[in-house]
Amino acid sequence: MATLNLGILAHVDAGKTSLTERLLYDTGAIGRLGSVDAGDTQTDRGELERSRGITIRTAVASFRAGGLDVNLIDTPGHADFVAEVERALGVLDGAVLVMSAVEGVQAQTRVLMRTLRALRLPTLIFVNKIDRMGASGEGTLAAIRRRLSERAVPLNDVRDVGTATAGTTARAVSAEILAENDDALLEALVDGREPASAVVRDALRVQTAAGLVHPLYFGSAVTGAGVAELLDGIGNLLPPADGDAGGETRGSVFAVERGPSGERAAYLRLFSGELRLRQRVTIGGRVGRVTGLDVVGPSGPHLTAGNIGRVRGLAGIRVGDRIGAPVRAVTPFHPPSLETVVRARRPADSARLRGALLDLAEEDPLIRARPAPGGATSVLLYGEVQKEIIGARLRADAGVEAVFEASRTVYLERPAGVGEAAEDMNWRRRTPDFWASVGLRVEPGTGVSFRREVELGALPHALDRAIEETVHRTLEQGLHGWPVTDCAVVLTRSGYAAPLSTAADFRGLTPLVLMRALAEAGTRVFEPCHAFEAEIPGEALSPVLARLTALGAGALEPEPASEGWTVRGEIPASLAREAEQSLPALTNGEGVWWSRPSGERPVTGRPPERERTDGDPLDRDAYLRHLARR
Repeated sequence: MATLNLGILAHVDAGKTSLTERLLYDTGAIGRLGSVDAGDTQTDRGELERSRGITIRTAVASFRAGGLDVNLIDTPGHADFVAEVERALGVLDGAVLVMSAVEGVQAQTRVLMRTLRALRLPTLIFVNKIDRMGASGEGTLAAIRRRLSERAVPLNDVRDVGTATAGTTARAVSAEILAENDDALLEALVDGREPASAVVRDALRVQTAAGLVHPLYFGSAVTGAGVAELLDGIGNLLPPADGDAGGETRGSVFAVERGPSGERAAYLRLFSGELRLRQRVTIGGRVGRVTGLDVVGPSGPHLTAGNIGRVRGLAGIRVGDRIGAPVRAVTPFHPPSLETVVRARRPADSARLRGALLDLAEEDPLIRARPAPGGATSVLLYGEVQKEIIGARLRADAGVEAVFEASRTVYLERPAGVGEAAEDMNWRRRTPDFWASVGLRVEPGTGVSFRREVELGALPHALDRAIEETVHRTLEQGLHGWPVTDCAVVLTRSGYAAPLSTAADFRGLTPLVLMRALAEAGTRVFEPCHAFEAEIPGEALSPVLARLTALGAGALEPEPASEGWTVRGEIPASLAREAEQSLPALTNGEGVWWSRPSGERPVTGRPPERERTDGDPLDRDAYLRHLARR
C-alpha cells in the first residue's frame, strides 16, 4: 500500500493536536478519543506538553485513509519551536494547515503558509472550531483568500456556524479557480460548457499536488464535523510518497529523542533503498550499525523508501544527519538569535547541569550549548518559552533546578580581509609549548569551510583531524567573542615530530595561530535582523512608521492594501518583539505583525563584546595558563 507522510501545522491554540487525535480516532488507529484539556492525547506525551496544552516536540503516528498508509507528523505550533517545524517540512509529502474559525488568520498561520507555498508542498486547509461562539464561515473564507491564499478552494459549507450543532455539507468544486491553471477547463467555460465533475476533480488533484491550489474544509475536531471530508481529501488529493526501492539507501533524520536509559533514537525518513536491522550505514560521517528499528505504520519489519522509522544504535546521531546524498533540497534552518546563560540553583549541581544541557544540544544542535564563566552554560534560543521547556527537561531528566539569566542577542563576525599566521616547533627549547607546526590563512568565504594547501597525508590522520576540528571550535568565538561565519580557513603549513607529537599539541596550537590570522584579517560584527510585514488600518500609518523608525527599522515599504496599509521592512532581531508588542496600541488592536529571521546587517559604532570562555588565544600567556588548568 502507498504511503503519505503528512504534516499537521498551525498557530498556537488552533486545535491542531485535537485534530490529530480526531483523525486517529475516526480511522480506528486509537480506540479512545484523547483530550488536550485532560492531557491524554496520543502525540503530546511530555509532562510540559500536557500541562501547557501545546506541542513542543515533533511526534509521529499513523492511520489509513482511502488507499494510503498515512504517517501523521504533529509539529509544534508555537513560534519558539519553528526549527522543529522546518525540520519536519523536509520529509513531508503533504500538509494540513489548521486555523481557527474564531481567531481567523493569525500571523503564525501566514508564516507557515508562506513556507509551504515556497516549498510547493501540497497543502489542505482545515478551518477548525466552527462550533465555537464567535466562529465565522464566509468571513473566515474571505480573510483566507485575502491574507493567506487567493486559490483556496472550499469543498464544504457550514450550517449553524458558531453553535454546538454546527455541521457541514458538501460543496461543488469551483471550476473557475482551477481554470486559471488548466487550458482545457478554461476553454470549456469560455464556450459555455459545464465540465464533467470527474474532470474537475482530476484537475483539483493535479493542481493540489503541484501546490497551485489549496482545498479548504470547514469543521470541528471536537465534534468531528467536516473530518470525513478532510480524510477524503487526504486520501484522494495529496500525492503519496515516491522513492526508488532498489536504489542507494538515502534518508534524513528530522527528530532525535533520548530514552529513559539514555539511548538515543532517531526518526528517519527514507527516500530510497532499504534499511534493515543490524545493517551498517554511514550517517553524519560516522559508521554505525542499526540495533533497533521500529517502522511507523504497517509497512513491515524493514524500512523501505517513502517510509519513516525510529532507529536506534547509531552513536552520535543528530538532527539533520543524512544517509547518502540528499534527495531533496535541504530546508534552511534559521539559527537562533537569542542566548541565555543557565546556572544550577545549587552550585553542587553545576557539572550535572552542563552534562544534561550537552545531551539536549546533541538532540537539537541549534541550541549549541557551550561553557560560560563560573560553572554556567550558555545555550541559544528562538524565544522565551524555550527557557521553560529546557528548565522542565532539566528537572525531569537530570533532577537539576536551573536558573536562567536575561536573554541577549547573538551577533556574528565575518572576516573583513585576508590574514595569515604560522608557528613552527621551537627546537631550541627543551620542552616547547607544542610539538607541532601549523600555518593557517583566513579569508572571506561562504559559511565556514576548511581546506588544505599542504599535501593530504603530510600529517597522520589523527593530527590532521585535530586541526580541522579545532578550527571549527575556535571560530565559535571571534575577535569580539561572537561566532565567526562566512570564513574560509586554509591549512598552509604543517609539521610534526614523531613520536613526540600528539593530537593535543595540534589542538592547543591551532587556536593561537588561527586567532592571529583572524586578527590580521580583522572582523566586522553583524546583528541579526528580521524581515517583517505589518498590516495596519489607514489612520495608523504615521504613528506606526514613526515607531518603527525609532526602533531602527529600515527599508520601509508602505503599500496600500484593501483594508489600510501593508508595511514591509527589516528590523534588528533584538527589537522585533518590542515592535510587535507596540502594534496593538498604535492600531486599536487591528494591526497584524509577521516577521522571521532574514540575515544580518553591520553594527555601526563600537561593536558589542561577548565574554570569552576559551582562555583567550589572543593573549598567549593567559591562554597557556588556561590550558595548564584544564
